[in-house]
Amino acid sequence: MSNYYVTTSIPYINGEPHLGHAMEFVMADVLARRARQRGDEVHFSIGTDEHGGKIAEKAAELKLEPKALADKMSAQFADLAKKLNISNTRFIRTTDEGHEQRAKLIWKALEKDIYKGKYVGWYCTGDEAFFSETEVKANNGVCPNHNRPFEKIEEENYFFKLSKYGDQLREAIEKGEFRIVPDSRRNEILSLFKSGLSDISVSRPKEKVVWGIPVPGDTKQTMYVWFEALMNYITVLGYPEHEDFKKFWPADVQVIGKDILRFHAAIWPAMLMSLGLQLPKDLYVHSFINIDGKKMSKSLGNYVSPNEVIEKYGADSFRYYFLRHIPSYEDGDFSWPSFEASYNNELANELGNAVQRTAAMMTKYQKGLIGDIPAAEHDIAQYEAALDVYHFDRALDHVWEQVRGLNQYIDEEKPWEIAKTGDEDHLREVLANQAGMLLEIADLLEPFMPDSATKIRNVFVEGIVRPIDGTLFPKQEVPKEA
Repeated sequence: MSNYYVTTSIPYINGEPHLGHAMEFVMADVLARRARQRGDEVHFSIGTDEHGGKIAEKAAELKLEPKALADKMSAQFADLAKKLNISNTRFIRTTDEGHEQRAKLIWKALEKDIYKGKYVGWYCTGDEAFFSETEVKANNGVCPNHNRPFEKIEEENYFFKLSKYGDQLREAIEKGEFRIVPDSRRNEILSLFKSGLSDISVSRPKEKVVWGIPVPGDTKQTMYVWFEALMNYITVLGYPEHEDFKKFWPADVQVIGKDILRFHAAIWPAMLMSLGLQLPKDLYVHSFINIDGKKMSKSLGNYVSPNEVIEKYGADSFRYYFLRHIPSYEDGDFSWPSFEASYNNELANELGNAVQRTAAMMTKYQKGLIGDIPAAEHDIAQYEAALDVYHFDRALDHVWEQVRGLNQYIDEEKPWEIAKTGDEDHLREVLANQAGMLLEIADLLEPFMPDSATKIRNVFVEGIVRPIDGTLFPKQEVPKEA
């Protein structure tokens, strides 16, 4: 048995969960479930990032304490994970006492590469991030994400010597010791190294940011929210002394969105180098989801909640669409008509109908008895290869080749015609082949659509057909309001 550690990024709780958060949870869940299928022991961590000036600012608007707001918002992400059947073993919050204690230990361990200096630059509270002069000028002094002016800040902060690790980190990426997938993101971060990495501010004055973890030994400074949030990937394992840390680090893969590439492909690995720790083996970087070809935004009136999709179509249907119809390496698009077409044509007509037809014919012609099911025969090398490089869409394409091949087999063999000839042996063989194909499909779908895989297996086990409660994927219509 091997050990396998997968993480998502931890969403910032300044807004409710969106489709991108849900997709990231599901992608990481596929990897965790696949590892369990192999027999690995899995540690799968998700969670929420809860400190920073933005949270304090929002809490004040709502007349709440920051922790009360954090509790409320974090619960929404935990609830979404539950609705999506995410199999995480841990849910970490950066307000957890254990995280705060271990973050201070990490800061102390990094102090050889931390120094105090004066920062002069541009800042956006909405992003909890600093911006370069070039970025500010390109956007006419207004943050494009929040439509508010950048703040000119001059303050004394602590800095981390990111510049010290640029060459070492570039070499690790180029040699594949720290693999970034897809190549477009690998090339993007390598281009950043060409001009050299600059040291980064890793604290804010407490008078500016009260809601955060105090810098050890300096009560007038608060750890910069992004800096301490990155630490969660090892604090959740009990760094530095806990057995889980010794057992599961380095991470096999960290799943993140493209907007936080720099933090996870430059700053975080440099922190690990400073700590003398191994880098994660893989960093998988997914892209964004647009709505009807446009960036999703409540102000544009095109916001779609993941809960809305799950409540109407179910968790497995959600998982299927966002894993197969949103490109694994590029931006993708969601629309209600495309989702409904995928659901009705692929899940209901192709997969669900194949299960229903096979079970119904066995019940009708064989009194529910199943013949000897043959061993799986299909070559799944391409399916495995796709998952090895996080091409979830291609892996499901290979599964659907088998689904469509099964339907073609049914239409060509015509079991209903064989039944008329009275050739019971041939009929039993054909229907057993159908069941065998469905069980193989269920195994391949297990990481992607665990509930559906279980339902399929439950129909064709122990030599007798067991009915599904209702239909696997009942036909749906697009909501008129959509």
